[in-house]
This record gives sequence, structure tokens and C-alpha cells, in this order.
Amino acid sequence: MKNVFRLLVLMLFAPVALAAWEEGVNYERLAAPQPTDSGDKIEVRELFWYGCPHCYHLEPALREWLKHKPDDVAFVRMPAILGQSWELLGHAYYTAEVLGVVDKVHEPIFDRIHKDRKRIRTVDDVRAVFVEQGIPANDFNKGWNSFAVVTKTNRAKRVRDMYGISGVPTLIVNGKYRTSATLAGGNDKMLQVVDYLIEKERKASAGDAAKK
Repeated sequence: MKNVFRLLVLMLFAPVALAAWEEGVNYERLAAPQPTDSGDKIEVRELFWYGCPHCYHLEPALREWLKHKPDDVAFVRMPAILGQSWELLGHAYYTAEVLGVVDKVHEPIFDRIHKDRKRIRTVDDVRAVFVEQGIPANDFNKGWNSFAVVTKTNRAKRVRDMYGISGVPTLIVNGKYRTSATLAGGNDKMLQVVDYLIEKERKASAGDAAKK
């Protein structure tokens, strides 16, 4: 009798345990595929905003995930500018990217807002964070006003149309799929969904190669 009961329990829960992440539930397909910036690699793009507490709380899990990122996967950050008030911090990220100092200022910007509870409202506030991390003010000014930063920032204003998002953080896999903590059921599960989609893209690529 015990064995029969155990078998019934396994039959009841096995479909849940074996089920794959479900499109339309745990992740969504973009209305139109978007170009990637990663060549032949599978791209994982993080859409974020420094002022977002959920993005801040994702950072530790994301850093851990990046330690074990497969070689055929490229990770790209993209500040989402979903409103005029978001533009300043998006511009700040791209200034760091153009100057090659993202590793120096990315975490301090997050910490200043969410840990130190200090607001970043002006260009002077942004500059102060850069200078505190050893970036000369003149270098910051040149980067901030550069054509490259302006161009990248303007592109980031189009994230709503490009990726169909209304909030952050959102992760985009290979320009085809999006997931979020809400869809996946939490930050850790969101990254598990990303791993699933990476494998899905890997298999699709292998299948396409086999047809040639």
C-alpha cells in the first residue's frame, strides 16, 4: 500500500518537476527580433536603471551568474530610459562605458542611491561619483559630452519599442526573448530561465548548422 501511495505521489508531482519553463508564462517572445551586438555569441542583455531597487537587489545574483557564464555567451548591459527622469542615469552608464570605467563606477552609483541613500539629480552629482573613483573631472566631461554617449543614450530611449518592456530589470536573450523576476518568479529563477533560453538558442543554432 505504501508503494502504491508513493507511486501516486510521484505521478502527481513528476510533470511539475520535469516541465520546462513555459513561453507566455515564465518568458515571452519579442514581437519582433532585435539585432544583437555580440556577433556569433548568444547575447544576454540586461535592461536596468540605477534608480531601480529591484535592479540593485539583482546585482549580487547577477555577479555570481557572470562568474560561471559560458564562453559562447556575451553579456551586455543597457540602461533603460523609460522616461525623462531616467535619462541622467542612463547617460551616466554610457559615459562610464565610453571611458572604460564601468567596473569602477557601476557598483558605486548603485550604492550611492540605495545604500547611502543619496540622490543623483544633476550632472555634478554624477561627476562627483566618477571623481571619487579616480576618474579625472576633465575626462568625465569629455565622455559626458561625446557623440558616442549621446548616440547610445538616444538609442536607450527606444527600449520600450524595441523590447516591449514597461519595467526593469528585464533580461533579453539573443534579441528574441524577455524574462523578468515577475514572469520567472524571482531573481534566481529569472537567471534559471535565462540559462534555459541560452540552451534553447544553442540547440536552435546547432540545428540550423546541421541543415546546411
